[in-house]
Amino acid sequence: MGLYHASGPPENICILHGDKRVENRPRTWAPAWRLLHAGAATDRAALRAPIVARTIRGHELPTRAVLGIVRITGSHTDPGEPCSPWAQTECVHVDLDDVHPLALPVPCDGQLGPWRVPLAVFEQVLVHLPDLAQQLTEVPS
Repeated sequence: MGLYHASGPPENICILHGDKRVENRPRTWAPAWRLLHAGAATDRAALRAPIVARTIRGHELPTRAVLGIVRITGSHTDPGEPCSPWAQTECVHVDLDDVHPLALPVPCDGQLGPWRVPLAVFEQVLVHLPDLAQQLTEVPS
């Protein structure tokens, strides 16, 4: 399982606690389970978008932590109308499903793009999601 890194804590919260099921990326991502990681800084520009502001209202915006897990089911581009209010034109839209927030963030420094999480972090994530542990037997890559 690879690590999936959204652009910042507001985007992750919109996935975990809202209806954001499309992530905008420059390229396709293979279908698989991915951890959602909040980067080192809050994306302040994202906070100005009304759809983001409404969705994150009342939620904390942790940084430098794994916040949940999601399953990528595919990727696509939209030739015409956007597939979602979250979709940006001229981006590949990564389709998200099976969203599972963690009860508490698991502290973890990160990197840009997909990266391998430390085994200790992965094990802490599994403690939060015992019902998914059998599906997530692979160490994150």
